Amino acid sequence: MKLHEAWIKKLKAGTREQNEVLIRDYYDKETEVYRKILAERAGTFAGTAAEFGEKYGISGYEIGAFLDGINTSLKTPVDVEAVEEETHIDLEIVWRELYKNMLKAKADWLYGLPEWDNFYTEDERREITKEYRYSQQAHSVKVGRNDPCPCGSGKKYKNCCGME
Repeated sequence: MKLHEAWIKKLKAGTREQNEVLIRDYYDKETEVYRKILAERAGTFAGTAAEFGEKYGISGYEIGAFLDGINTSLKTPVDVEAVEEETHIDLEIVWRELYKNMLKAKADWLYGLPEWDNFYTEDERREITKEYRYSQQAHSVKVGRNDPCPCGSGKKYKNCCGME
């Protein structure tokens, strides 16, 4: 069975209370995996999904959940829905993206890990946080009449999309 599918199936099979316990337990294990990865500065992993799970102490469905969570922080994303225990995976973490994605997930138990000190100073983490927050804000771009049209036509705005 596909690992991510097993994770989803496990979540759907449980009651709300069971899922809360399952997710809490998963978050504890996920935290330990990140502690190890950050402490080792292990930015890459190549091997089977089962080997990854064995190395970091997580089971099949937990591997599926972990890969789903870290996927947007990888240099080359993994087809999470196709991964089985014997699937070969190549993970190369983009640390800055990982930190931003932890901020996005509001996972303070992850972006607050002291192991981040191996990568970024407090000031650098503050700067990344500021960068992330700025990226989440809506920005309006006011186009002047004589500015190039934002549609890319090369014409002035007043002679293109700004014509009334």
